[in-house]
Amino acid sequence: MTRVAGIDCGTNSIRLLVADVTVSDSASGAGSTGDLVELDRRMTIVRLGQGVDRTGRLAPEALERTFAACREYAEVIKELGAERLRFVATSASRDAENRDEFVNGVMEILGVEPEVITGDQEAAFSFTGATGELHGSETYLVVDIGGGSTEFVTGNKHVEAARSVDIGCVRLTERHVRHDPPTAEEVAAIRADVRAALDLAAETVPIGTAETLVGLAGSVTTVAAIALGLPEYDSEKIHHARISAAQVTEVTDRLLASTHDERAAIPVIHPGRVDVIIAGALVLREIVERVGASEVVVSEHDILDGIALSVA
Repeated sequence: MTRVAGIDCGTNSIRLLVADVTVSDSASGAGSTGDLVELDRRMTIVRLGQGVDRTGRLAPEALERTFAACREYAEVIKELGAERLRFVATSASRDAENRDEFVNGVMEILGVEPEVITGDQEAAFSFTGATGELHGSETYLVVDIGGGSTEFVTGNKHVEAARSVDIGCVRLTERHVRHDPPTAEEVAAIRADVRAALDLAAETVPIGTAETLVGLAGSVTTVAAIALGLPEYDSEKIHHARISAAQVTEVTDRLLASTHDERAAIPVIHPGRVDVIIAGALVLREIVERVGASEVVVSEHDILDGIALSVA
C-alpha cells in the first residue's frame, strides 16, 4: 500500500486527492487499477482557463488563484505524509502560449512538474477512475465534461477508443453567452458547437454503441444533484445515481430559463459554476440525445482517481 496524492488542474477547477492505494496491473493504458482508500478530497474553483479561448494566454489573476490553491494543497499533502505526487494539467494549460509561467509556478510550490497530458491520456485516466467500481459486462461510454474540453472513451475492462474535443462549459460560455438568461440564438450557437464536436468524436469513438453512459465532472454531478432535489450537495447520494434522459432535459430547461441570481439560489450549484452550468447542462443533454441513452450513471470518481492509481 502506498500513500499518494493526485492533483487534477482543469480549465475551471483544481482538485486534490490524497489516498492509500493498493494496485494491480491494468490494461487500460492509464497505469493501474486497485483499491483506493480516500483520505482527503477537495476542490477549488480557480478558473485557470479564464479568457484562454479568446487570448490564447493564461491570465495573471487566474494563475495567482491557481497558485494560491496549490499552496493550500501543499500543506495538506505534507500533513498527510503522501509519498508520491502526480500533478496533471488538462485543457487550459494545453492551449496557453504562456504555459511555462504555470509550469514554473507549480514546480516552485509543489516540487513537481505538472504534466500537460494529451486529451487521449485524459480520457484514459477518466475511464480508469470512473469504471473501477463498475463490474458489469457491458460496454461503457464514459463522458467527462470539463471546462475547456470533453473526453469520450469507450470500453469495458480497458479503453477501446478515446477522443477529446474542445467543448466545455467555460469555453462555450465565454464563446457564446452575452445575456442572462442566454438568448435563443446563443443557445443555438452552443448546441451547434456541441453537435459539430460530437461528429468529430464519432469519427474515433463509436459513441452510439455503448450500453451504459457514465457521466463525470462538475456539470454532470450538478445536474444530477438538481434532478435528485437535494437540499445540499451530497457526494454519497450523487455517486452512482441514475438520472433519466427526461430528468436531464427537465433540469436543462429549468437552467435555460433562469437568471444568474436564480441559479445562485439553487443550493447544490457551487458558486464557481453558476455562470457556466447552463452550457455544461446543454453539453450533457446533447450527448444524451445523440447516443440515445435512457439514463446517465453519474460518477463522483473520475480522472482524479485515475491519476492517484497511476502514481502508486
